[in-house]
This record gives sequence, structure tokens and C-alpha cells, in this order.
Amino acid sequence: MSSVDQQIRALGERVAASHGLEIVDIEFGGGGGKHRTLRIFLERDAAGRAALEARLAQLRQGGSSGKEAAGAQGAIVLDLVDAGEAAGLDPEEDELAYLRELPSGVPAAQLSGVTHGDCERFSRDFGTVLDMEDLVPGAEYMLEVSSPGLDRKLRTPEEFARFRGQLCKLQTFTPVGGSRHWQGRLGEVSEQALVLLPEAVRGTKKGKKAVAAPPAVDILFSNIEKAQLVPEF
Repeated sequence: MSSVDQQIRALGERVAASHGLEIVDIEFGGGGGKHRTLRIFLERDAAGRAALEARLAQLRQGGSSGKEAAGAQGAIVLDLVDAGEAAGLDPEEDELAYLRELPSGVPAAQLSGVTHGDCERFSRDFGTVLDMEDLVPGAEYMLEVSSPGLDRKLRTPEEFARFRGQLCKLQTFTPVGGSRHWQGRLGEVSEQALVLLPEAVRGTKKGKKAVAAPPAVDILFSNIEKAQLVPEF
């Protein structure tokens, strides 16, 4: 990571923290001029995710089709809206809209908690500070802010540990057990490696016969080329 990239990330983390958010990833690429894009992927901080999980449980217990959710200040009434329509809502209503759009089977652990309104507020503040600091080389670029999605990428041991038990697919640099492509549930995670509990059939084949997956596979983090969660609902 270049010094400029480090400065951009450090600045973004300060702005995100002021909104109760955390930066998951930053991507900066593309051609020249307006084709260059700075992408920021956000999620709520640990406290925000815990509060969101509790609120989601409350909503699901009350029925996913209901229009009322009990809160500290009483009942809130809100019709279903999509992310675009949620932009004009206050943060509490924006959160309710976000939660009510989720398929019922989505595990709370996979939620970023980031709403359309969160992205708008962060984008406004971060874009202003970026321009003031003049950190992005060149005069023109596009700033895109979003959540990492339910199929979010996984990179660090901390991220793999956080999503233990979730379905994941990954690709290794060198074959493990004869395959570079695996999909299964995340098991134990140490500082150097993780245990993957593969699905019944592995993604590669020998000849025309599918290879039965072993009960568990140890994979070193240094051998993981890319990995991401697999949405389940």
C-alpha cells in the first residue's frame, strides 16, 4: 500500500468513526479522468452491529410483515421501502427500512448494517475532506460508497474468525488435497490457518467423477488467493 493510499484510508477511518462506521475495504482504479473510481466499503462498528442484531431479532420475532417495531421511545410505523426511497428518512427509520428488506434467512452475522443514508452522509463528509486535503492524484475521480454486500470478501484472520460457521468459498494459490477451489463452512481459525468444513462434493473433478470432500481441510492464510462469503437465504 502506497503512502497516499495509507493517508486516504487513515482519513476515511476517522470520518467513518465519527458516524459509528468502519472501513472494510478501499479500491482505487480505472483509467484517467472521470473513469477513475475510489470505492469505499463500509460497515457499522462492533457496537452498532450488536445493536442491529438485537433489533433484527426483535423485528423477526414480531413478524416480518408487520409495520410496527417496539423501540425505547414506543412504536414506530413504517411501510416497506427500497434503499433509494430510504434516503429521505431519518437514521432510525432508515435502519428499519434496511432491516425489513432483508430475506428472512440472512444470518445477522453477515449484515454490515450500512444503510443508504449512512453512505450518503459518509460520502458527503469524506468527499469534502478529501478535496480539502487534495489526497487523490489528479483533478477528477468518482467516489462510490457502499456496504461490502452479503458476499463480502474475506482477507484477515480476524474476519474469518468473525464469520465462523458461515458458508464461504475460496481459491488457493497452490492445490490443497488436489484442488484450488473449495466451498464449505468456516471452522476453527488460528493465526496461521483456518479449518474449512467442505460441502459434500468438491468443485473439481478427476475425469468424469466428482471427488468426495474430506470432513475438514486445513488451509494456510498465506495460501489463500481470494475468499468470500456465500449468501444463504
